[in-house]
Amino acid sequence: MLYALHEATYYAASPMRAAARLARDWWSSPLNPARETMVGRSLYAGADLYANVTRRYGKPDWHIDEIQVNGHPVRVRPTTVWESPWCRLVQFDRDMADMRNAGRLTLDPAVLIVAPMSGHYATLLRGTVEAFAPDHAVFITDWKNARDVPMLEGRFDFNDYIDHIQQMLRAMGHRAHVVAVCQPGPPVLAAAALMAQDQDPRRPRTMTFMGSPIDARLSPTVTNKLAEERPFTWFQSNMIYTVPPPYPGVGRRVYPGFVQLASFMSMNLERHQNAHKRYFQHLVSGDGDSADKHLAFYDEYLAVMDLTEEFYLQTIDLVFQSYALPKGELEHRGRLVDPAAITDIGLMTVEGELDDISGIGQTQAAHDLCPNIPADLKLDYIQQGVGHYGVFNGRRFREEIFPKVADFIRRCDPDF
Repeated sequence: MLYALHEATYYAASPMRAAARLARDWWSSPLNPARETMVGRSLYAGADLYANVTRRYGKPDWHIDEIQVNGHPVRVRPTTVWESPWCRLVQFDRDMADMRNAGRLTLDPAVLIVAPMSGHYATLLRGTVEAFAPDHAVFITDWKNARDVPMLEGRFDFNDYIDHIQQMLRAMGHRAHVVAVCQPGPPVLAAAALMAQDQDPRRPRTMTFMGSPIDARLSPTVTNKLAEERPFTWFQSNMIYTVPPPYPGVGRRVYPGFVQLASFMSMNLERHQNAHKRYFQHLVSGDGDSADKHLAFYDEYLAVMDLTEEFYLQTIDLVFQSYALPKGELEHRGRLVDPAAITDIGLMTVEGELDDISGIGQTQAAHDLCPNIPADLKLDYIQQGVGHYGVFNGRRFREEIFPKVADFIRRCDPDF
């Protein structure tokens, strides 16, 4: 019922939203002689703010058309190289003629960036991709919105997620390096362990976990405590809703993206309120650059996707309540997952000092779970002064974290 009510509220606001857009256009029109007055700017800012707050935020574009390699521009094209009903494997294909002009004729390490399937689209990792792209062949998991997947495609659960990671690694055709950002940590580690148990020739060369809840018992955050304090049945009853028409996935039971977004925003509600107040003030004062930065951030932040009921509830159970992986109890389709079987896959963990989503120690736990990886193939790093998003995006990531990850990848790969 909540999903249907959310949709009804959106459509009910359509007349006011349309009126706000008309007012915005009128008060910003060069034909309006009062547009530069304080009253005109205030009315324009108010109309623009209302239109943006109430509009629907679709999946953002990648906006990665060009990168710099050795000071030369190199064109980039996102290309789908593997696909299932639930995910696209996207390669950021660099133009080879431009690469030759940049003096780069050798192959680069292939990196699979596993984006979180936790409410936001993979484009949230745009900065991560941009950092890796000049010196790596970059692939990323582009998870699909569950409400857009027809019921005929069946279910998607935690086991399917693990299967997808293995299938994509095999589809890449070589021993790639996998970088798991936040939520994917446990299933990616499970996938690597299973491939190591099978001596799969396409098992990853290295695995890097960034702000991941490998063992959510350690340094519990507000998110962890909520999962611990609420019984499993509470999540079943209060977080799962049915997709209404006209979406292709009508009838599917999901954890809606807008519920996830409301949870995130409530954690820092005052900060978001102040950000919108500043946006209004920037519009009134004519500070277009600051207003554009605000829009760019919220275009990404407010674009959310639904998760399937089974995947969300299994993640709550296995990762945040029963702690199946660190306790050695995680099973995948009847097989016990044994990270100790990993002996020749490099392991790097990255954590943020101020991370309020995955506390210090939760990601480091991967080292204890993989005792048979040689010490020279392991690296643990804590970045001072960054929170959760700073672990994989922003200036500190580009200047301090990424160089260490790139160096680790090349150090562990005998081909480079």
